[in-house]
Amino acid sequence: MIKLSGSWVALPTPFTKDDQVDYQGFATLIERQIKYGSSQLFVLGSAGEVTLLTLEEKRRIVAEVAAICRDRIPVFFSATAPSTREAVDFARCAEKAGADGVVFTAPPYVLAPQPSVLAHLDACMGAVSIPCGIYNNPARLGTRVEAESIRILAERHENFVVDKEATGDVSHLVQVQRLAGEKVKIMCCDAPGYAILLPTLAIGGSGAANISGNIIPEETALFSRPWTDIETVKTGRAEYFKWFPLLELLYEYSNPIVIKAALDILGLPGGRLRAPYQELGAEDKARLAVYLNESGVAAKYGGGN
Repeated sequence: MIKLSGSWVALPTPFTKDDQVDYQGFATLIERQIKYGSSQLFVLGSAGEVTLLTLEEKRRIVAEVAAICRDRIPVFFSATAPSTREAVDFARCAEKAGADGVVFTAPPYVLAPQPSVLAHLDACMGAVSIPCGIYNNPARLGTRVEAESIRILAERHENFVVDKEATGDVSHLVQVQRLAGEKVKIMCCDAPGYAILLPTLAIGGSGAANISGNIIPEETALFSRPWTDIETVKTGRAEYFKWFPLLELLYEYSNPIVIKAALDILGLPGGRLRAPYQELGAEDKARLAVYLNESGVAAKYGGGN
């Protein structure tokens, strides 16, 4: 089973000018992640505008991206769906297409009680043999997968390997690490508040499931490393503090609005947003460009680097 660690970058879905999925753009973005040391990739998450993609588009993205990444960098795909049956069907499709892993959530919009959340995730993980994870994001889903449910799932499913956390409750992270940390790796998100990475690493978490790696992949890889020695702690903390202002900028608007604007400034195939998202306003984009220039990001990564 894959043991996720370090920088797990959530890729946006690039679109062409005529609103088609840009598969060559995906290839360019993936090559860049490999070049700059990201450990693994996450596709079809909230940064990937997943709710705005058709089922046919999502299935083709899995097939194309899995082929690009094969034997080069592990890639997990979101198998979020409103019903258990749909989630299972998509996960099986991803497994057949060669995905390295799939990530499930509590059913969105349903506001399911905890026993129903547990039953849903139990059925999903039992339906495939590839590595599985959960994306614990109560702000978007309305429901949190509790630490006790995570413990039960870890005991039942050998292929449950990662908990992608987007909760600001550090006590919850502690409980997950205490109850399931021997088996399930915690990879925290940039959000909420861009500030749970250091507490996650401090309690034994394995890294960051992030969006900042789309813009500063090498630096994000540095501050996402698990804390195995004091030099890693010092270097990672310093890098994180240095780039904290970028995290604030990236989260001024819902994902992936600012990510795509930054990629466009750098000359990378971020592509356009799909409606109802709207492009970052001219004033905000100009302010973002100033930061990217003054911080040295544009000099290092501009021109499609």
